[in-house]
This record gives sequence, C-alpha cells and structure tokens, in this order.
Amino acid sequence: MAKLKTGRHTSALKEARKTEKRTARNAATKSKIRTLAKKVEAAVKAKDAETAKTALNVAFSEWDKAEKRNVIHKNAASNQKARLSRLVASL
Repeated sequence: MAKLKTGRHTSALKEARKTEKRTARNAATKSKIRTLAKKVEAAVKAKDAETAKTALNVAFSEWDKAEKRNVIHKNAASNQKARLSRLVASL
C-alpha cells in the first residue's frame, strides 16, 4: 500500500471501516427487535391472541440472535422477553 501521511496507519483506517460496518449492522438489528416488540404490543392491544403469540415467537428469535451476537446484553434480552411474555399471557 502507498505510504500515507503521518499519523494515518493503514490498520487504523481498516478498523474505522470495520467499525462503520458493524455499527450499521447493530443499528439495523436493534431497529428490527424494537419493531417486532411493537408488533407484539399492538396485537395485545387489539386483543388478537393468535397474532400476538406468533409475533412473540418471532420477537423471541430475534432477541436471542441479537443477544448471541452481542448486539444487546443478555439481561436486557431476558427482561424484554419476560415483559412481552407477561403481555401476551394477560390475554
């Protein structure tokens, strides 16, 4: 690689590119899990038990994936899953 100006190491530039990609991926995952949680809440509000249960299963799956990939903390995932379960169980 061509010599860069002082203070601009190639490894730092590569790390910056990697960070951008990871940040975008994490933001997309967080947005997805929030959207799925809202779908569960909407189904509960509409008193549609069947839709709420299917939406809950999809939400659980996404929360677990986000937890596995360290996008969110495992306790945060557990708290959200418990909260949504309580909502669906109240139907």
